Parts: sequence; C-alpha cells; structure tokens
Amino acid sequence: MSTACGCGHCHSHGSSGLWMPAVSFILLVIGLIGKYSGISWFAESWIEVVWFLAAFMPVGLPVMREVWEAALRKDFFSEFSLMAIASIGAFCIGEYPEAVAVMLFYTVGERLQLLAVNKASKNIGELLDVRPERTDVWRAGAYLNVSPKDVKVGERIEVKPGGRVPLDGVLLEAAEVQFDTSALTGESMPRSIREGEEVLAGMIVQGRAVRIQVNRPYEQSALARILALVKDASERKAPAELFIRRFARIYTPIVILLSFLIVSVPALVGMVTPSFSYVFSDWLYRGLVFLVISCPCALVISVPLGYFGGIGAASRAGILFKGGNYLDAITRVNTVAFDKTGTLTTGRFEVTTVESPGIPVLDLLSILLAVERKSTHPIAQAVVRYAEKQENVPVEITDMRELAGHGVEAIVNGRQVLVGNIRLLTARGVSVPKELSDSVSTVVVCAIDGKYAGHLLLSDTLKEDAVEAIRRLKELDVKDIRLLSGDKQEIVNQFVQRLGIAKAYGNLLPEDKAAYIERLTADPDKSVAFVGDGMNDTPVLALSDVGIAMGGLGSDAAIESADVVIQTDQPSKVSEAISIGRATRSIVRQNIVGSIGVKVVVLVAGAFGLATLWEAVFADVGVSLLAVLNSVRILKR
Repeated sequence: MSTACGCGHCHSHGSSGLWMPAVSFILLVIGLIGKYSGISWFAESWIEVVWFLAAFMPVGLPVMREVWEAALRKDFFSEFSLMAIASIGAFCIGEYPEAVAVMLFYTVGERLQLLAVNKASKNIGELLDVRPERTDVWRAGAYLNVSPKDVKVGERIEVKPGGRVPLDGVLLEAAEVQFDTSALTGESMPRSIREGEEVLAGMIVQGRAVRIQVNRPYEQSALARILALVKDASERKAPAELFIRRFARIYTPIVILLSFLIVSVPALVGMVTPSFSYVFSDWLYRGLVFLVISCPCALVISVPLGYFGGIGAASRAGILFKGGNYLDAITRVNTVAFDKTGTLTTGRFEVTTVESPGIPVLDLLSILLAVERKSTHPIAQAVVRYAEKQENVPVEITDMRELAGHGVEAIVNGRQVLVGNIRLLTARGVSVPKELSDSVSTVVVCAIDGKYAGHLLLSDTLKEDAVEAIRRLKELDVKDIRLLSGDKQEIVNQFVQRLGIAKAYGNLLPEDKAAYIERLTADPDKSVAFVGDGMNDTPVLALSDVGIAMGGLGSDAAIESADVVIQTDQPSKVSEAISIGRATRSIVRQNIVGSIGVKVVVLVAGAFGLATLWEAVFADVGVSLLAVLNSVRILKR
C-alpha cells in the first residue's frame, strides 16, 4: 500500500519503528548539555563534530539514501533534497545541533504520519475481511475443518444451513437446494439450484447442508476480490492531492533557487558596494533557514493523510470509500437515486392483512402454521412467523404433498386443505374473490374441502432506518431524491408515500435504470449518486457520478462497480458518507490554508534574518504535526 504522503519515505523506513529517532534524540540532548554546560572533554572540536555526526546518522542516512535513489530516477527536487541540503549546510557552518534537529524532527513527523496511515488502513482491512475463516473439506474419508485458502480446485466442501458459501463451486446435491441469492441479485426470492449448477461465494444456504465442488481458488472468489479493491483505494487520488503533488514538483526547485539567491545576491552587492559588509556564513545561515521552513512537508503529508483519515473514519462507520477521489466527489452530490428491494426495503416478506370469511381467523392461522412450518420458502417462513406471534398451536396433519410453483395440499383433521397462490385454487376450480387477483401484494390463499376459506396479504418491508435515511439527506440539503425499481408502479407508490420521496418510477428493467441515470448525469447542474445492491444495478452504479452499493449481502458485481460500499446495509449511512466527505474536505482546506499561511510568515522572517534555524525547524515540524493531528482528527469522528 502506498503512503499517505506519496513520498515513499515512511513506507521504506516504517519497519525501523521509533528506535532510530529515539537514539538521535538522546544523543542530541546529551550533545546540547555537553556543548552548553562547559564539560571539558566536549570542548574538543573534533569530539563535538563526531558526537553530533553520530546523532545525525540514524535519521540522516535514510533521508540521504532517498535523495540518492530519487536522483537515480532523475528526481532532483524533493522534500528529501531540501532536508539534505539544509542539514549539510548547517554542518558546514558549524551549526551541528541544528543539522541533527532538521532530520530528527522531520523523521518524527514521518513516523507520526505512518502511524496514522496504518491505523486507517487497519480499520478498513478489518471491516472488509468478512469471509468465512473456516470451512469443512472432504479429505481421506472425512470432513476436515480448514481455512478456505487451503482448499484446492476440485476438492469438495460442505456448508451447513445458514452458512455463507466461502468459495465458488458446483453443487453436488441430487435434489434442488434453496440459496439466498440476495447478495447477487438484490431480490428477496431464493434461487433453486440443481446438481451441476454453479454456486457462488457469498450465497447463503437455506434448509439443509450442501456439498460443493470448488471450481475457483480462494484468491479468485467473489468475496476475495473485495480486498483487492481496498488495496487500490489509496491509488485513486482526490483532485486536491493531485494538485499538491504537482505543486510540490514546481515549488521545490523554486525554493532552492530562492535560497541560492539569498546567499549569492548579497555577495554580488558586496562586490559592487564596498560599504556593504557581506559575511558568507550569516547569509548562508539565512538561506538554510529559508530552505528548511519552505519544505512542503505539511502539505505533502497532511492533504493525502486527510483523505486517508476520512477513508478510515468512514470504514469505522461501516462505509468503504475506494479512494480519495470518491470521498471528494460525494461532497458535490445533490441528487440521490435509490433502488428499492434490498436497499430501502429488507427483501423480507411480512404479513400485512388476514381475511377469513370461511372460518375463525385463529383456526385459519393454526392450519397455515401446520402446513407452512416445514417449508424454507421466504413466504412460508413469513406466514409461520406471523402465526406463531398469535400463539397458535398447529393442528395435526395426516398427509401433505408439495405442489411445485403453486403451494401445498394436505389432509387436516380429515379435511382437504389447499394453501398456495391464486393459480393453485383456480386450477382446482375454487373461486377466489376478484379483488385478490388485482392485489399488488403477494397473496397466500387457503381453501378447505374445495371452498375458499381465507387469505393473507404479504409485502416487502422497509428497513428500520429507511425513513430516517431520506430525512437526513434532506437535512443535508440533498432535496432531489428519487426511487427507481423493477417492481410494479402500484407497489412503488405504496412505499414512497411512507418514505416521503416525491419522484418514484416502477416497472424499470436494468437498461431502463441505466438510461434514466444517463439522462440525469447529462445535466451539468446535477451530481448524481445511485444506491443499489444487486447485480442488475451494476451498470447504473458505474454510470452515476458516485455509485453506492449495499455491501453486507450486496452483489459482488455491484460492490466492484460501486465507488462507495456500505457494509452494514443501512441506507441512513448514505447521509453519513456525505457528512464524512464534507468534514474531510473542510479539514483538507484548513491544512492547506494554515500551512501556507504560517510558512509565508516565517519565510519572510527567515529571509530578513529574523528567524534562526531552530525556529525554522520547529515551525516546519510544528506546522506539519498540527496538520497531521488535524487530519487524524477525522478518525475520531
């Protein structure tokens, strides 16, 4: 992973920890005591030189090596060059402690930067690595519990009910198996997979344990690809970061030239004006002060670190930004379009209405509880959950058989019972109230002895924070909020009334959504974010200015296409992502204005001989540390 500053210094020498600066600091303090306390043995000039040279080596040599390596790349004007010239110049004029201080405090600033970057990186890595840590693989006649990394292509694994599939593979079961595929499709209905068909990492097994033959290695599985995205995040630079990089490349040679002029111009004046007293060491000292304070470390370090800190703060909140450029882009968003199923809704059915004109409601629910409790279908499970809440006791069933795609037929207390969809009752010649055929909700109908007995209406449910999510966006002055869905317009209208969304569009195919977002993004006054979770949302996520994917159970394709991933599946995190982006932008601007302002003041003071090398070092390091601490502040958000 690249460093926040982009210079490579922290990365190259991060392994050395803090022992080198500590050694230099101890030697510097002892040297200052010896120099100014009048210790006899330290009065020898050669001892003083050797002592401060020894203090310089632990922090100076790594920087000198960077200067050499940069020179081999024909990069002669870097912050390392400024530090090296300043410290060598200080040694040449006998200011040994200052020479050590230049490198020491520069190195300390780099170490603090590295710690901050590592903290943010760790937060992101821990958040994303949600893959199953162990899996059962068949070896030598038994299942062994091993890491998915150790499973080879062609081996057989077993995944228990409710478990997430850790590797891509082929199903080995003879019978159909139900999988929760909401991670791939964004829809709530499970998928039946037969023997020989592919099972993808991220699917959740329903109802029974399954055996899968692995057809892709761990590194190429869908879940493993997410971590690869994180590693690329720091390479995607925000506009401010790119500007600072370009600025530093131009700024550094100009500063070196100005430092040279501070030393050389007075010499020329002294040559033509005898009354002007030119002392080379004094003007060299001024030039060195100017050189040290002009070092762009505060900007080169703090601006990228500000963005990386924002990425780290977002990761702690369950939000992954794939780069500083997306953290910057989300601050400009003024239009947000949501997918419905799995994004604003749970994708989980709940009973909304019970009608039972033929028998008492409790009797109907008792029958439904007995018939549906053995099924793993989401609709059946919703019926069972509702019936159990009413404290119903299931009745005795003497015979039952499942009618694929229609429902269930059973004998309950000697009476024939049909439970299923309207097609089942119509096929058996049972008349059903006409309004049920026109209902936009999912209908479960019951017939007893060939007569309609009652029905349940079920629908998808809003996520707990869905209404709050829309309200928070409006508070952030994001007024243009839209809902795009493949569901019927009537169903969409039911949800938008509760959400408070003015513009909602149903009956949209994936290509319709893509065309709609293309028209929105073509408006120069709109910066559009799209929030989705399914594979069918992938084109729209890629087309929007900022694509935001639900990553808890979201489609891997959607996660790869998105610029921002919400790991908690909470739509309210969209507003939090915008807030973090805006806070990060504010901190970056503070760093830029503060760093440049302080440096201009001290630069002028140094040029006129009003600042010493010590003051220049502390001013430079102080500004850098303040900027770094300000950047890290976002991590505490």
